[in-house]
Amino acid sequence: MQSFEQLSQQFTLRFDQRHFPSEPASLYAPNEYFLRIGGKRVRPVLCLMGNELFDEIKSDTWEMATAIELFHNFTLIHDDIMDKAPLRRGKETVPQKYGVNTAILAGDVMLIAAYELMNNVSLTVIRQVQNLFNATAKEVCEGQQIDMDFETQENVSFEEYLKMIELKTSVLLAASLKMGAILGGAGERNQNLVYEFGKKLGLAFQVQDDYLDAFGDPGKFGKQVGGDILSNKKTFLLIHALEAVSAAQKKELKKLMQENPADKVSRVLQIFRDSKVDEWAIQLKNKYLDEAFTHLDDIAVLSNRKGPLKELALFLIKREQ
Repeated sequence: MQSFEQLSQQFTLRFDQRHFPSEPASLYAPNEYFLRIGGKRVRPVLCLMGNELFDEIKSDTWEMATAIELFHNFTLIHDDIMDKAPLRRGKETVPQKYGVNTAILAGDVMLIAAYELMNNVSLTVIRQVQNLFNATAKEVCEGQQIDMDFETQENVSFEEYLKMIELKTSVLLAASLKMGAILGGAGERNQNLVYEFGKKLGLAFQVQDDYLDAFGDPGKFGKQVGGDILSNKKTFLLIHALEAVSAAQKKELKKLMQENPADKVSRVLQIFRDSKVDEWAIQLKNKYLDEAFTHLDDIAVLSNRKGPLKELALFLIKREQ
């Protein structure tokens, strides 16, 4: 069994090549530029790990992993258009560098390239894999639209936010694992268990991300403390705070969101601490992580085969002791 790092290195070696024709350069050069920016490549490596959980990695799985990474990058290009984002990973975004119209087409052709790669998957499983891929792609789009809807929706419930995160983030992690499991010959029950493991891991990761934005060490995590607070972004922390705080605290919180004073971040964080939102978030993260491990434990393979996935989960989700 190989670790995430080992599989990531192998995938990167295979992936870091030209994926598109040279002409017309105005269409294909933006995609080659964007792919060279890099990234963690978590989703394609999860596909490889999902396969290796059950059997040696098949050649089809490398093709599927590449398709997943191209699809993910398609979503990022279109996200940057919708968010009007100037930078991603410290580099100019495709719409910023090449213009919005080119970015739309570049993203579209990236998606088409993903489907072309899927055509290389064995006929015995292609329908099952494509059905899952298509369902997941639609869910990711639904999640993105709901997230945009939240920007103008005054009140968002915990359940609504949870559903949005599942669709926008978790289902692609889960499906990547499940597609690998399908290609690795897993039975239906094991496929579903590895999917649920991935989904709960995605939720735990998002809770942690929201938590670190508010309470993380900016030197360690490379993020401005309170960025989500400054932009009034609806997160697990803010949504829970609005449901859990006293009437006076809720009134102050809404006032801070409307008026944006210079000390906004420190005052919001104080309300979070006073109402124990920080402790709640840590407990919620650990709850989802525990549920993920329960699903992983229930998968009917030798326990030593599960080691790399367990190590990856613990690496991604820094459990608070």
